[in-house]
Amino acid sequence: MSSLDDSISNAKFQFGEFSKKALLSLSESVSLYNIWEGSVSSGKTITSIVRWISYIKNAPRGRLLMVGKTERTLKRNVLDDLQAIVGSNNYKKKGDGEIVVYGRVIDLVGANDERAQDKIRGGTYAGAYCDEITLYPESFFQMLVTRLRVTGAKLFGTTNPDSPYHWLKENYLDNKKLDLKVFSFTMDDNPNLDPSYVDAMKKAFTGLWYKRFILGLWVMAAGVVYDVFKDDKHKIDKLPDTFDKYYVTMDYGTNNPCVFLLIGKKDNKYYLIKEFYHEGRKEGQKTDSYYAKELIKFTQGYKITRYFLDPSASSFKTELKEHGIFTTDADNDVLDGIRKTASIIDDCRLFIHKSCKNILKEFSSYIWDEKAGKKGQDKPVKANDHALDALRYLLFSLEGKYIPDISEIETQEVKQSTRLNFNQIRQRIR
Repeated sequence: MSSLDDSISNAKFQFGEFSKKALLSLSESVSLYNIWEGSVSSGKTITSIVRWISYIKNAPRGRLLMVGKTERTLKRNVLDDLQAIVGSNNYKKKGDGEIVVYGRVIDLVGANDERAQDKIRGGTYAGAYCDEITLYPESFFQMLVTRLRVTGAKLFGTTNPDSPYHWLKENYLDNKKLDLKVFSFTMDDNPNLDPSYVDAMKKAFTGLWYKRFILGLWVMAAGVVYDVFKDDKHKIDKLPDTFDKYYVTMDYGTNNPCVFLLIGKKDNKYYLIKEFYHEGRKEGQKTDSYYAKELIKFTQGYKITRYFLDPSASSFKTELKEHGIFTTDADNDVLDGIRKTASIIDDCRLFIHKSCKNILKEFSSYIWDEKAGKKGQDKPVKANDHALDALRYLLFSLEGKYIPDISEIETQEVKQSTRLNFNQIRQRIR
């Protein structure tokens, strides 16, 4: 049995069958650069790992390299599955940043910023495996290409689609002059997925990310950010009579607007009850003390479960403590937060009362930055976003990670959330 057949057999035992397309990619991935791209849960990562294992056994002499955005994500996305396939006897952790697989020394590197290229500068490698390539700085990948100096060296990698102007797409995947093979997959190419799981994944993404992560398309972020928000579906005239919980979320500003949102939660749905919106540039700057007093008036008569605050608003956080209000630093991951917010809107779990005119205006005017998009970057224009930032803080903090309620902290009975939140989904599908 060949090394590839042996790896396929071991992977089948652990992860299930391979599609005909996956098997074909294993036999055809003999170019200098071999990239598996496409939707989430399409089988591209396991397929690429199997090909990498086969290469480890037969690669030219020399050190090998494995790269992720961070070493932690590399372990989560790739190394744990690699170890499961080859077995513990053939996988050893040699030290910090090194493993040994079938007797071959492999360096492990995280490529999360421009400085990452220094980690491989001067090195010589006989092969490289790259997880989630679109998340690397271009400078790192350019340096990596120059380090594959051993005769017969090859690179194997995976990626989800991004902007069609991303450096990987423009300079490599679309470059016909390169010795490169691209293998494209969608969820329909994975024979091991339960239909209910496929349905759950399709519901987890919307708009831009549905096109990229489900359909496997390289599309640019353009137009209104929250194009799933519709007045006739999400703007309401009447609120429920009661709520299970009340939250306040805040985006602090001095010249820029300072925003408070009071949100009620009922039956796993969110209702924006009212907003406070003061724009210092137009209406005059106010002190932290003024805003703290306004917040107290804003929340009078409501039992607030938790206050979420812009994590950079340290002075306002201190002022609120003086008034007996303790805040939680909101999760300010912009893109993941937008994805989660868009998903909640698309699921019809967010409703805005018609009196909240500022956030309703922002929904129609918060747009993607077209100039950034043409550079391969997903960025919203930094305007018309203050109330929407506050909304994102709350929704992503509550559903993107687990945060206990005040009552749970007070009784010291904090329990681990079992909700399948976006971060858990993301871990499962990378």
